[in-house]
Amino acid sequence: MAIKKQYLKSKPVCKVTFSVPAEEAKSVAVVGSFNEWNTEATELKKLKNGTFKGTVDLESNNTYEFRYVVDGTYINDDQADTYAWNDFAAAENGVLNL
Repeated sequence: MAIKKQYLKSKPVCKVTFSVPAEEAKSVAVVGSFNEWNTEATELKKLKNGTFKGTVDLESNNTYEFRYVVDGTYINDDQADTYAWNDFAAAENGVLNL
């Protein structure tokens, strides 16, 4: 898994690209505090090489919790900036520091 951050000079926005290698998966989405944890809001597109990829514009100078949903199973990104415990999910969420 990979996270790429590209900060814009013209406005306080960071383009965050999420990449998830999941050849066998039918669907992958990224959910988090930036999209109300909506599993349909940010679905990633499957590339020919089997990687799912998508870009989200997020406001800079913020922290966001997130996870991936791969065929209905929630997983964390091992390249998250840090992790935070979530009592509601009874699991850790990945954290993006922008």
